Amino acid sequence: MKTTPAPVIAQPAAEAVGVAPERRAGRANLRQLIELRWLAVGGQLATVLVVHAGLGIALPWAEMLSLLGILVAFNLFSLWRNRLAQPVSQIELCVALLVDVGVLTGQLYLAGGSDNPFIYLYLLQVAVASVLLRPGYLLAVIVSTVSGFVLLMQWHRPLLLDASTPTTLSPNYLGGLLLCFVLNVGLLSVFIVRINRNLRQRDAELAELQQRAAEEVHILRMGLLASGAAHELGTPLATLSVILGDWAHMAPFAAEPELREEIDEMQRQILRCKAIVTGILMSAGEMRGEAPQLTTLQVFIDGLADGWRAAHPMAELAVRCEHLPDAQIISDSALQQVIGNLLDNAAEAAPGTPLTLLASCPDEETLTLSVLDEGPGFDDERLKHFGDPYQSSKGQPGRGMGLFLSVNVARTLGGRLQARNRDGGGAEVVLTLPLASLLPRQSPPDARR
Repeated sequence: MKTTPAPVIAQPAAEAVGVAPERRAGRANLRQLIELRWLAVGGQLATVLVVHAGLGIALPWAEMLSLLGILVAFNLFSLWRNRLAQPVSQIELCVALLVDVGVLTGQLYLAGGSDNPFIYLYLLQVAVASVLLRPGYLLAVIVSTVSGFVLLMQWHRPLLLDASTPTTLSPNYLGGLLLCFVLNVGLLSVFIVRINRNLRQRDAELAELQQRAAEEVHILRMGLLASGAAHELGTPLATLSVILGDWAHMAPFAAEPELREEIDEMQRQILRCKAIVTGILMSAGEMRGEAPQLTTLQVFIDGLADGWRAAHPMAELAVRCEHLPDAQIISDSALQQVIGNLLDNAAEAAPGTPLTLLASCPDEETLTLSVLDEGPGFDDERLKHFGDPYQSSKGQPGRGMGLFLSVNVARTLGGRLQARNRDGGGAEVVLTLPLASLLPRQSPPDARR
């Protein structure tokens, strides 16, 4: 006698467009149950024919074939159900397995009950349920198999291998048989559920690593483009600087204060562009490891704020520092760009309102940098996709990469970037970093000898 073996579930690592993974898994699991149930029908039919006709053991073959017909009819219904557009729920899978358990119980009742060696096929039903179902539905299958086992110990049609010597089992043997069955059911369900949970956790971690690897490849490509662009921009920026310097000394421009003021502003912006290009080239050349610039957190934050104020003279920025240690850190250019990008976004989201940069160390190992504004805050969709590439609130193609790069720089430094809406209005973006990521690398003692 044969029953449905445990199917192998293939869970995709990524979600297909328009189809949730759980919905696809439900339909795939039902389809596998249908296919495996056809095998069970063939196996049960072959077993009944071989035992009844080949071995000459008397079986109520008419009743057993009737139960087999019920299983075939249910499988045909399952085929029709699987063609429907509605997703297959857990309760439907549970009902399908309970039908399998019921048919198996009926077949065993007609063929010796607990005396039948095929009674341990109940364990396969428990294994299938442990893989497919959540704990609540799994419990229903376990209760049904244990109940069927107990009932078959008391009520069943005897299986007469030899009509002259009826087979009887002692109560002690039956009690040990039941205890063995219950232990097998409990251990099997517990360990399969745990293994399943570990596999799902592993799949989730692998999916996250794949996503992170894809993002890092994207960042690498952007870094190569930025480095090439920085090299190419050096010459035209130098040319513009020379031309503006010549204009500043020409009589027509020198005689017009407004023109001279605009030329000075253009020269300042060119100097800022040169500084940005230099920062890109330094980052591409791993200047941190070659010639690190040591400073303190207070000096680093004050210098960053002063530089941002100079580039945004119309904006108002307040800086608050709390419990900052005096230890020396490396002036990380990537971190400067992250904070500058956060301040730029806040200034664009809340123009004309004061901004606040809050730096604090809640403990000796963590640095927290918060940018607060008094603007409208983030909507739910923006918070949900915070840090995703090309998710810009400006509605322009190709924008929205600043936060994406900031999130990945924070991740590279071992920290995280989070956003929330403040209770009193406005938004807050919090950058949390381990202080160890900013400390200078110490050479091992042996290296200094």
